[in-house]
Amino acid sequence: MSAPLKSYEFRREREASWRELETLIAKAEKSGLKSLQAEQLLRLPSLYRAALSSLSVARSISLDQNVVSYLDSLCARAYFQVYGSRANFFEAVGGFFSHSFPAAVRAAFWPIVIAGFWMVLGSAVGFFLVQASGEWFYSFVPSDLAGGRTPASSTESLQGALYDGADTAERLYTFATYLFTHNSRVALMAFALGFALGVPTILLMFYNGLILGAFLALYDDRGLVWELAAWLSVHGTTELLAIILCGGGGLVLARAIVFPDQHSRLDSLARRGRAAGTLAVGAVVMLLVAGLLEGFARQLVTDITTRYVIGGTFLVFWITYFTLAGRGRHEGGYHGDD
Repeated sequence: MSAPLKSYEFRREREASWRELETLIAKAEKSGLKSLQAEQLLRLPSLYRAALSSLSVARSISLDQNVVSYLDSLCARAYFQVYGSRANFFEAVGGFFSHSFPAAVRAAFWPIVIAGFWMVLGSAVGFFLVQASGEWFYSFVPSDLAGGRTPASSTESLQGALYDGADTAERLYTFATYLFTHNSRVALMAFALGFALGVPTILLMFYNGLILGAFLALYDDRGLVWELAAWLSVHGTTELLAIILCGGGGLVLARAIVFPDQHSRLDSLARRGRAAGTLAVGAVVMLLVAGLLEGFARQLVTDITTRYVIGGTFLVFWITYFTLAGRGRHEGGYHGDD
C-alpha cells in the first residue's frame, strides 16, 4: 500500500472523531466549557485521548505531514480545554481571596498556632531579659533595625520616634517599599526554611519575637510601652500575622517531610506544598497592605486612640475573614490527618 493511500485510509477511519473533538473545542474556546452539555463534557476527555493515540501512530509510521500537523494542533488545543485553567485571571484572583486563601489558613490552623507560639515565647523571653539587663538589647536587635533607638537613647528621642512623620510623598513611597521588601524577605525565609525540617523556621519565629520583646522592654522602661503598642498596632496586626502565616506554611512543609503518613515524602510534599504555597502568596499580599499602612498611615496618624482603632479594625477584619470567608464550599489544602 502506497504512503498516500495508507494516509488516506488512516484518516478515513478516524476523521469522524477528530471532527467531533474539533467541534467541541471550538465551542469551548468561543463560549467556555459551560456551553457544553453534560454528555459533551464527558465525551471530551475520551476524544482527546483518542486523538493523542492517533497522533502517536501517525508519527510512528511517518504518515502525511499534514495529518501529523493537524493532529498536533488539535491535541494542543484539546489539552488546554481538558487540563487548562477553568477561569480567567480575574476569576482566579477572586477565587483565591474569596475561598482558597482563607480555607488554607483554616486547614493549617495548628501549624500556624505553633508558629505564633514560638514568636510569642520569643517576645516574652526578649522582654524579661532586656528588662533585667539593657545589654541584652544589643544582642537581639541589629543596629540597622534599631535605627538609633537603644537603651542609651533619651526618653525624649524614643518618644519622638513614635510621632515623626514623613514629609513628602516620595519619602512615604520609599519607606513603604523598603518595609514591604524587608518584611517579605523575613516571611518567605520562614516559609522556605520549612524544607529544613522546620527547625530554622521555629528559630526565626523565636528570633523575631526576641526583637519585638526587646523593643517593648526598652519602651516600657521609659513608661512609653502603650504608646509603642499603638504605634505598632497600625501595621503590626497585619504584618505579624502575615509572618506567622508564612511560618505556619513552613511547618506544613516540614510535617510533609517528617511525617509523610502513607504517602511517599515526595508525594506528601507535593500535596501539602500547594496549600503551604497558598499561605505564602496570601501572606505576601498582607505584607503589601502592612507596608502601605506602615509607610503611610502610621506616619501620618499620630493620635494614640486612632492608631489603636486602625490596628484593632484590621485585627477584627483578618479574624473575621479567615473564620468566615469561603465557608460552605469544599475545604481544600492541608489537613492534619491526611
